[in-house]
Amino acid sequence: MTEPVNGGPAAVQLFVGMAKGVWKAFGETQALRDVSLDVGAGECHGLVGRNGAGKSTLVAVFTGLIRPDRGVVRLGAEAAPALADRASWQRLVACVYQKSMVVPSLTVAENVFLNRATGDDHDIVNWRAMRSGARQVMLDWGFDLDVNRLARDLTVEQRQVVEIARALSVGARFLILDEPTASLEKAAIERLFERIRRLKGSGVGILYISHHLEEIYDVCDRVTVLRDGERVLSTSVGEIKQDRLVEAMVGIAPQQVTEIIAPMRVNASTRPRLEISHLSVPATLGPVLDVSFSVSPGECVGLVGLQGSGTATVADAVVGLVKPVSGEIRLDGKPIHGGRVDATLRQSVTYVPEDRHARGFVPYLGVGENLTLCILDRLSNWGVVSRSGRDRVAASLVEQLGIVTSGLDQQVGQLSGGNQQKVVVGRALAGQPAVLVAVTPTVGVDVAAKESLLNVID
Repeated sequence: MTEPVNGGPAAVQLFVGMAKGVWKAFGETQALRDVSLDVGAGECHGLVGRNGAGKSTLVAVFTGLIRPDRGVVRLGAEAAPALADRASWQRLVACVYQKSMVVPSLTVAENVFLNRATGDDHDIVNWRAMRSGARQVMLDWGFDLDVNRLARDLTVEQRQVVEIARALSVGARFLILDEPTASLEKAAIERLFERIRRLKGSGVGILYISHHLEEIYDVCDRVTVLRDGERVLSTSVGEIKQDRLVEAMVGIAPQQVTEIIAPMRVNASTRPRLEISHLSVPATLGPVLDVSFSVSPGECVGLVGLQGSGTATVADAVVGLVKPVSGEIRLDGKPIHGGRVDATLRQSVTYVPEDRHARGFVPYLGVGENLTLCILDRLSNWGVVSRSGRDRVAASLVEQLGIVTSGLDQQVGQLSGGNQQKVVVGRALAGQPAVLVAVTPTVGVDVAAKESLLNVID
């Protein structure tokens, strides 16, 4: 037990996690500056800030992935273990990341008990005990999931349940949720919130990270704002209005929100830029049957539907990732070769994918290399890429999109999630596309950058 570091009542309170006076630098970049934050047992504490504000670094400190340069970290009543003692970290704290960490080829039960002994002989797996233990965890915490299902067959929501169950089964009472609603539909979000309330009632402390501020007001008790690596605000959610929260995040007061009616674009061209006629694509997650629509030059057409409704499959078909069984896709009146990404790229069709980690960027390449991957033919002569030409294009996109990076050579895998998303959008825009196909292009992007990113796309 310890005194609160964020103010509040003077009464002694039990914290499941606490950071006090934490500093962390990566080279010349100061990621955290004297940051203090605590999470109480049975509390949901919101953590917000712009992309690159230091949220991911603080999570890495809390989960033992990096050691702070200065400061104190405590988990429950214990000092933080040594970084090499992974078993102790997993017993005390767990993080459910935006990118799923379940193993697709394993069952739910195997994922819940991953890397843990289930029998008397630690060299032999007791499969019956594993399945029984996984079922008991699901029952204890009110999760409805078949423990024998393969993880690859689960929805995003169900994979989250598996990761939460894994953490709780080890005994962790400090849970970090990193952008948990990024890929969830409205009904799944409500179910997640109900699970959070149940966990709070059982004494689990939750650090909740989100760019959706309305969620902070729905489930959080307190909120802390990071800006440029510093804690600039920490208070009870009920004591701060949303416009003040946005101001703390971005450093300026938000503009007055007004309702805007999108102007009708008048184009002299009678021919659509993109035509999709009677498209049919078989797919396990979201088949498409007899879909037709068109997109005119200068027009933005929204395609909406529940997860698995086929919207992402249509996008994949347009950019050549899947081949339709019937139907036709035409660009400026000319057919697009189905199932050939190289052909669609040559026809200036670019793509912002739904899953940036799987399809959006190469984590070990630099920001400049990722931004220009699709236009190397334009930047090269006799097979040799012009470094100066590449850097010129990449630097322009970094400035245009507000990508926070230490330089064009910084690996994209080292960036925050929101800045990774900006790199994915920038790569699509680098090709000066005739058609831009964007699937949830603002996922993981902070509230201030979202509007500017949409303006760039528009």
